[in-house]
Amino acid sequence: MHVTRLDLRNLRNLADVSLRPGPGLNLFLGPNGAGKTSVLEGLHLLAYGRSFRGRVRDGLIRTGQDAVEAFAEWRIEGDEGQHRAGLRHSGGGWEARLDGESVDHLGQLCAALMVVTFEPGSHALVSGGGEPRRRFVDRGLFHVEQGFLPVWRRYSRALKQRNALLKSRAGTAQISAWDQELSASGEELTRRRVLYLERLQERLAPVATALAPSLGLMSLEFEPGWRRSSLSLADALAVARERDQMLGHTSVGPHRADWKLRLADKSEGEALSRGQAKLAALSCLFAQAADCAAERADWPLIALDDLASELDAEHRARVMDFLHGTPAQVFVTGTDRLEASGEMAVFHVEQGCVEPA
Repeated sequence: MHVTRLDLRNLRNLADVSLRPGPGLNLFLGPNGAGKTSVLEGLHLLAYGRSFRGRVRDGLIRTGQDAVEAFAEWRIEGDEGQHRAGLRHSGGGWEARLDGESVDHLGQLCAALMVVTFEPGSHALVSGGGEPRRRFVDRGLFHVEQGFLPVWRRYSRALKQRNALLKSRAGTAQISAWDQELSASGEELTRRRVLYLERLQERLAPVATALAPSLGLMSLEFEPGWRRSSLSLADALAVARERDQMLGHTSVGPHRADWKLRLADKSEGEALSRGQAKLAALSCLFAQAADCAAERADWPLIALDDLASELDAEHRARVMDFLHGTPAQVFVTGTDRLEASGEMAVFHVEQGCVEPA
């Protein structure tokens, strides 16, 4: 997947930017506050319908303007046609088109354009709570398994209904009626997550060796959200029902799932430096990109904000060499030029203007 054109309008300090990125590594250089991160935000907005820096209404739209607009054209390897997507978002509503057709649900846009993004919040894959790690797994599954989204929606609807009954102090019979639906969809959701993480573990090993061999073998340890080894989800819901009625929400299930990254050369609980945490998170993200490439025969776009920060020269070189060894199109921001062994398209960003260097 290679973006051949990216247009951004009224996105933070970017009034009207039109780019023709190269097919490989694209480096956006400029001082802090110039608008480098906003370029990646625009790409992320098209792929997810939201910014990685919060809600659209929270400063993403240029001051004095009504909406932010993003448009991209891209080609997919093995596909002779060119694809187009456009999104206009006012913060309160959105309009989108994909290949000339109106989009009814943002999921259609998200399915068409996969972007693996590393931004400051990505450290949460290693050091944060369970929500960003669940989202990481579910986004990966969304892009490689066509039947995943209906299962996820089925579980989410059942959970919402059960929680509403618990909050309203409904009787046991009413709550139990939703337990079967919640357990059936939850078991299937968990099965898919388990298989995905097992496959991701295989992708992770060579990536981690290339990026951070000093951290040792990286392994992924799944926590399903209940004691799955001894109880089915149906049994776990039954056991927890009285407690859930007191709490007013469902306390067990896939919505409480998590996974941990274990490092062979680090004892459990030992703190990682910021650089080590970044390398570990990058390893997970690149493993996800490699899995998408293997399952769909197409590399996703990779967007890396402020890649050089917290990494020494050796590890910056390792990351760059890994990226150059893939056919992925990569967008990287930084304040200083990065050394690379291969070709690289460079853009200079200053005061909201983006120009080829």
